[in-house]
Amino acid sequence: MENYTKYKLKSNDELTSVLEGKDNLFVIACNKCFKEFETVDEPDCDEFLTFAAQQGKTVTGSAKFDFLCNKMHTEKKLQDLLPEGTENVVVISCGLGIQTVADLAGKPVVAASNTLNYRGHHGMALTKKSCDACAQCYLNVTGGVCPIVDCSKSLVNGQCGGAKNGKCEVDPNKDCAWEKIYQRLAKQGRLEEFLNQPVQVRDFSKVNFKVINDYVKAAREDRLNGYYGGVHPSERKEFSEHIALKKFPDPKTVVISMSQHLGAPANPIVAVGDTVKVGQKIGEAAGFISAPVHSSVSGTVVAVEPRMHGTRGSEVMAVVIESDGKNTLHESVQPHKDLDSLTPDEIIDIIREAGIVGMGGAGFPTCVKLKPAKPVDTILLNGCECEPLLTADHRVLLEYADDIIYGLKAILKTTGAEKGIIVIEDNKPDAIELMQEKVANIGNMEVFVARTKYPQGAEKTLIKRVMGRQVPSGGLPADVGVVVDNISTVKAISDAIQKGMPLIERVATVTGEKIKHPGNFVIKIGTSVKELIDYCGGFTDDDVLVKMGGPMMGFPLKDLEVPMMKGSNGIIAIDTDETKEQACIKCGRCVDVCPMELSPLYFVKYADQENWEGMRDMHVMDCVECRCCQYICSSKISIIDRIKAGKNAVRGMK
Repeated sequence: MENYTKYKLKSNDELTSVLEGKDNLFVIACNKCFKEFETVDEPDCDEFLTFAAQQGKTVTGSAKFDFLCNKMHTEKKLQDLLPEGTENVVVISCGLGIQTVADLAGKPVVAASNTLNYRGHHGMALTKKSCDACAQCYLNVTGGVCPIVDCSKSLVNGQCGGAKNGKCEVDPNKDCAWEKIYQRLAKQGRLEEFLNQPVQVRDFSKVNFKVINDYVKAAREDRLNGYYGGVHPSERKEFSEHIALKKFPDPKTVVISMSQHLGAPANPIVAVGDTVKVGQKIGEAAGFISAPVHSSVSGTVVAVEPRMHGTRGSEVMAVVIESDGKNTLHESVQPHKDLDSLTPDEIIDIIREAGIVGMGGAGFPTCVKLKPAKPVDTILLNGCECEPLLTADHRVLLEYADDIIYGLKAILKTTGAEKGIIVIEDNKPDAIELMQEKVANIGNMEVFVARTKYPQGAEKTLIKRVMGRQVPSGGLPADVGVVVDNISTVKAISDAIQKGMPLIERVATVTGEKIKHPGNFVIKIGTSVKELIDYCGGFTDDDVLVKMGGPMMGFPLKDLEVPMMKGSNGIIAIDTDETKEQACIKCGRCVDVCPMELSPLYFVKYADQENWEGMRDMHVMDCVECRCCQYICSSKISIIDRIKAGKNAVRGMK
């Protein structure tokens, strides 16, 4: 593999010169990027420490960082890092990392490395362009502010005199780089030393390479909007967002899985030959974290046996019912008392008995979520639907707005929260306008319009985006006083209270460039995926990948004879992915887009080594499996497969 490493340790003669008169050094080294990920720790730091010892220098400590140019990560790592008595910070990095530390350390920074002249590759992720890779670094002279990039004229011997009020005469939106240099050097007591420097000469034969392409420039503007990381995949919602909901024809046979939720699968309570009705319980919850399951049709039980599960890729227990086409309601399906007359515990019981679980895909039992162990002050309704292609929640917002308001009122009463916030991304202006009208005269509800970014709908990122609160590592939303529920889940709560109807159907999108006639449908739980696709005209060609869910977090389906479940928000048919996995080149893009601020490249390395302790220590359990890292990976590595393996191994360690 070609090595695009961009710096090397200065020669001993150069180091002797730059360290003259400097002592009490703290050393920070950047583990090199854009090279094969062979080792966790690069040797440069140890080589420098050996040299410093030979020179009789006092070293107060050292640290090795990945992607020193990633300012957010570096800022966190630098907090309280420098020991008392440190006078100078030695940085071994390319120019980007040196400048990042110089901005943050509050101490004189010594560049102990030379940036190499390079073309075409740079591990600067999406950070501000602050190095031109000119291979003639001035940072030791100028206090860590680059005069080549920061100065519009690239002056290397002081300011031109044209600055007005500290702003550049060429670009009035830009601070004068040389005023910044003078201020920093004066603060560090080094200004006189600089003024006595000989005239600097720049070699213009060196390549001045434009490092960042237009796409990255555009992405950078949105990088920290609301929360760290995230990506902007092509939305492709135009296939179905304009199509009104349609009742999908009743299937002749339904296969109702006993495992449609997190936790223990439900236990079947019917037998072959039994007659069942719509809304009748056919599976009993098997524990505290579990949920009952109900029949979506009336008819006869023809099998109670393992059947293929869409998201697990294996067989799980299911009840197979042949419909009689009558849709006879079970006697238990009766409206409950009005909301004002119901107590919080009664509402929880209704939700539990209705088998309602998180319908955004996670499937966590809602009755458990709405009885948090800690007090909450805010309910967030997730109407973002940030996954590309899917438009089911968008249609629910438009066509069941009153039910959403009713369900939110029920949740507020149940939890005792003071406020309910309906969060909708700005790519759904019609839903935003409608919901704002609905809550206009409701004092404890509001609509929050979020700029579109994936994975905004993940609980922790949504809380950070809307509330500015950080859920702690290993923590839950309730730890910061919040409960998050999906739009479709809240609609199901409304149905359970007002109609007495358990969760037996849901809204789902059937879409993608390979579907002939996309649409949004109200679908009975247990309907075959194949029936849905056939109803939509089938595929445009045979070169197709089918997923249950969206393109980012959805599950590939090899067998279309699998049933729709409570968490099945869509079926997509898209182009196949023919990319081949390559070795990690340590570009740092996965670190840059991870909304949980993790380092996914280590999950790949440690999983391949079966170093499960390492994965645990790198906080793999905080990963939300949003797939941003895999989406942007230069080497097309199946990072999520490694993460899932690591999580399973870590759970087994407990």
